[in-house]
Amino acid sequence: MKRNIAILGSTGSIGTQALDVIREHKNEFEIYALTANNNADLLIAQAREFMPEVVVIANEDKYAYVKDALSDLPLKVWCGCDAIAQVVASEPINMVLTAMVGYSGLKPTINAIKAKKAIALANKETLVVAGELITNLAIENKVPILPVDSEHSAIFQCLNGENSQIEKILLTASGGPFRKHSKEQLQSVTKKEALKHPNWDMGAKVTIDSASLMNKGLEMIEAKWLFGVEPDQIEVVVHPQSIIHSMVQFQDASIIAQLGLPDMHLPIQYALAYPKRLKSNFERLDFFKLQTMTFEKPDTDRFRNLAFAFEAARLKGNMACIMNAANEIAVEAFLHDKVGFLEMSDVIEKTMQKVSFVHTPTYDDYVQTDTEARCIAKEFIK
Repeated sequence: MKRNIAILGSTGSIGTQALDVIREHKNEFEIYALTANNNADLLIAQAREFMPEVVVIANEDKYAYVKDALSDLPLKVWCGCDAIAQVVASEPINMVLTAMVGYSGLKPTINAIKAKKAIALANKETLVVAGELITNLAIENKVPILPVDSEHSAIFQCLNGENSQIEKILLTASGGPFRKHSKEQLQSVTKKEALKHPNWDMGAKVTIDSASLMNKGLEMIEAKWLFGVEPDQIEVVVHPQSIIHSMVQFQDASIIAQLGLPDMHLPIQYALAYPKRLKSNFERLDFFKLQTMTFEKPDTDRFRNLAFAFEAARLKGNMACIMNAANEIAVEAFLHDKVGFLEMSDVIEKTMQKVSFVHTPTYDDYVQTDTEARCIAKEFIK
């Protein structure tokens, strides 16, 4: 029986790569819904190829354009963020791939879990913002959350079949394009330089987060919730070659690692097909071509965002929600040349200090926190 999938964010980096996987395994998967934020032309092309039941464009200004372009096809065209949150509950769907970027993925993920859909999670901000709420909902509804990020997929694979207690998670990071830059050099890096990731092909927001090490901070918080560990049990290891995607150290001192070339198709396929491993034509890792593999400690003096993430994880409550909202505003400002690279961290730090802290937040608290944090973060941008 085919797995019926809804892809939230089908026109982004993860979404398009997921469709590559599905294109190669049409006997395994069916597309029920495709959603996009703004890229109407690509969404139209995807709908024509994969013929889903439902297509949703979040940008309501582009609804008429999309609907007219697909008017000759027997499919439904919806618009708006509420429509994305609603479509995930459709009865035929078995799995929802959440590949939306940022806070926008929270509400549809909650709705999908309540509708008892398996979650292939590529939207790390969902667990960063509301990890306790999401994990409790998943347990209550007996819904699996299958990680798509390469690092979390690696940890998940390392734990497969293991009954031993985790002593430590070794979360690898490429270090981004500026790992050798001094503070002085970081002050003058450009948007163009920051968007050139040395190993991975990602969207603009995630690429900037990777350059500032915020992405690794977000992944650390995601790992805390996915695998039930404390922040002090997670160690970030800079591994510039991106061959080891992450490792798990057990209480007997054994370490298990998952290796592969830096290609997101593999973890996406693993999550979509789990518990099966599908045959693939992905390039194989040739150890004889590897010149070296190196490991370094991250420098949280130059890359303060990683330290902020550990602080937020330890404080709990709504602090990670505050940090995430401030970061989204700071990254957007950097991409529009309104702040410098290091100034993004200043915005995040000041926002974390100013926004109201809630120790035991509800969903409504998260919504209010996100709104408040965004408003305050904008005040710190000249």
